[in-house]
Amino acid sequence: MAELRYHPLIDDWIMIASHRQSRPQMPKDWCPFCPGSGKVPDHYDVLEYDNDFPALSQTPPPMDDVTNDFFQARPAYGKCEVILYSPNHTANLYDLTDDHVKKLVDLWCERFETIAGDPKIQYVFIFENRGDAVGVTMPHPHGQIYGYSWMPKKLELEIKSAKKYHKVQGSCLFCDLLKNELDFQKRIIFQNKYFTVFLPYFSEYPYGVYIFSNDHKQTIAQFTQEERFVLGQTVKQVSGMYDQLFGYRFPYMMCMHNAPVNQKEDLSPVYHFHVEYFPPMRAADKQKFNASSETGAWAHCNPTAPEEKAEELRAAYQRYLESDHA
Repeated sequence: MAELRYHPLIDDWIMIASHRQSRPQMPKDWCPFCPGSGKVPDHYDVLEYDNDFPALSQTPPPMDDVTNDFFQARPAYGKCEVILYSPNHTANLYDLTDDHVKKLVDLWCERFETIAGDPKIQYVFIFENRGDAVGVTMPHPHGQIYGYSWMPKKLELEIKSAKKYHKVQGSCLFCDLLKNELDFQKRIIFQNKYFTVFLPYFSEYPYGVYIFSNDHKQTIAQFTQEERFVLGQTVKQVSGMYDQLFGYRFPYMMCMHNAPVNQKEDLSPVYHFHVEYFPPMRAADKQKFNASSETGAWAHCNPTAPEEKAEELRAAYQRYLESDHA
């Protein structure tokens, strides 16, 4: 079964995908994403792979007959793709050359534009889950892309806040946030010609950095070839920085925020491309769990001072620059 069920208490849609429970446990000595598996080409650098067990589909199955005037549902329309970063089963992003990572960014752009070309899609979400601590069962380096046929609640709230700020201040919320972080400096991790990496003033997670584009652009597809190259370098450096933090493969959720697609309203004045990271660790041997306050009330509590953690991250970034991987 795969369908969207309406959650009337928060005015949102929930993906019901019970068929994903039947996903097989992969043998330890076999990976479908490795060349020779029969599931992918024998030679590739980066690759789009349609999810074998998608929560969303452009040909969704029939819905269960359990709705009524109160309980609403609609087909689980959308797109779920896997993006393979490398044929090397054990590679990290920072193991790849800058040219290789540029191919990954190009693939992100191509898939963003292709999925956005479906008029039923409202939001294209590029993301990566990394590490056992966030539930990853497939260690082969990869990310995913979801195309949603509705506007997910967090993105809806973000856009609402940006529109409200623009109406009152007459400027971009994201641009002003970046300017204030740059003026303060203590939470900036590093900056290059096109992107700034920082731990925000309001960080919900101890090591949850953001990547902001320095220029006011709305989607990854708007970047020049040089900007794409530097974005690849930037995400590669963030991954390397994280692994230098505690000396092990650092788990995180990487969430890329682009402007929504197929909207009647022009959001170009108010929206700004950025990437948010959600690492579950609060110390080398301690995990930050989203408990009742965070989960039940969306009332987040960061048990650390962002200014202190930014200092740790800058030191980790410097170690990465001095390492053999840089």
